[in-house]
Amino acid sequence: MYALVDCNNFYASCERLFQPGLVGKPIAVLSNNDGCIISRSDEAKVLGIPMGAPEFQVREQLRQSKVHVFSSNYALYGDLSQRVFDILRQFTPNVEEYSIDEAFLNFDGLDENLDYHDYGLQMRNRILKWLSIPVCVGVAPTKALSKVANKIARKFPKQTSGVHVIDTDKKRIKALKWTKIEDVWGIGFRLSKKMKDRNIYTAYDFVDPRHRAWIKLQMGVVGLRLVNELEGQSVLELEAPLTEKKTIAVTRSFPKALNDFDALRERVSTFASVCAEKLRAQKSCCQTVYVFLKTVDYPDGKRKSRGYQQLMTLPFATQSTLTLVQTAVHLLTEIYRRNPDLIFAKAGVIVSQLCPENEKQFDLFADENPKHLKLMQAMDHLNQKIGERKVKIGTQGEKTWNMKQEKLSPKYTTRFDEILTITCR
Repeated sequence: MYALVDCNNFYASCERLFQPGLVGKPIAVLSNNDGCIISRSDEAKVLGIPMGAPEFQVREQLRQSKVHVFSSNYALYGDLSQRVFDILRQFTPNVEEYSIDEAFLNFDGLDENLDYHDYGLQMRNRILKWLSIPVCVGVAPTKALSKVANKIARKFPKQTSGVHVIDTDKKRIKALKWTKIEDVWGIGFRLSKKMKDRNIYTAYDFVDPRHRAWIKLQMGVVGLRLVNELEGQSVLELEAPLTEKKTIAVTRSFPKALNDFDALRERVSTFASVCAEKLRAQKSCCQTVYVFLKTVDYPDGKRKSRGYQQLMTLPFATQSTLTLVQTAVHLLTEIYRRNPDLIFAKAGVIVSQLCPENEKQFDLFADENPKHLKLMQAMDHLNQKIGERKVKIGTQGEKTWNMKQEKLSPKYTTRFDEILTITCR
């Protein structure tokens, strides 16, 4: 049996954790640079606050409805996410961290007579008691069906107590008939539109044998696997966590569009520096550096972006901040030289062709200064000790990200100087 544990309105729930006065009040959390709404509490949903709406478009509605608005606090959300996953591992070691607020669990090896509804309630209550994060649990014989079960638990909290188990064929068929095709795991908006044109409106219609050939044509093997999963045949196992990334990307939108080369160089230098830190953290080196810039225009009122990019493959693998920053700035210079009049809204640095640091190939005629290794070790040690990247390359600015975060809550669990304080009277 599998379970999908999903945190309810996770970002909003994290903000409530250290501000209990917000319980029962509407909350909205914004994306990077306070752009769009990416999380809403149930109270905000009732008020009709739209998901994904740009903040400036609904600012007056938020004010009139007295919605509490927060900037994204990813340090807090990431830490609380790991605490949730640590609690789940107390119930089974087989946990797949599917996203920041979702996890698949596999109960193989546990008692065959286990009461899964009671077990799910135990998980839910422990997370709620220890972290005050509400979750819903869906249990079923397959991963896809556990997704369906979770949606039912979320939709009918009073009837299910936040836990729903699909353990009979009767429950499975009833759940499939209830589930709209656009809510099936792996089926997006465009594909669901095509399916509705073929009278496939529910998950139950999707598994109808009459549509099998068409599903194979549209979705290939992935579609057939999904059909098997919804029919109760487990074909998707838990995915092992990635110990090393194959590429590392650091990208950000700017708080305001930029044309000044020095400002762009400062951003790109910071992105390349963080890529180097991540390489050293996973004991890897890279050999290819890719830099891109994006413009944003609004012809006829429609958003349209255009990208400009440059790539370089180094003669040697590296994890040095100095080398990567120098390379990234060189690539930026080439892009800017060809497009000096453009105004850019986003930039990014991506490093690829990764290899373990103890397996890097040396070049007889070209290699970086061996002093870089000791220098990088000293930089990492100082930054770990002092925090907040105090030791930087000269081309980096004062603010690491320079993002607009006007409504940022404290990093209660990751910054000692921002720890929650309580006044006793």
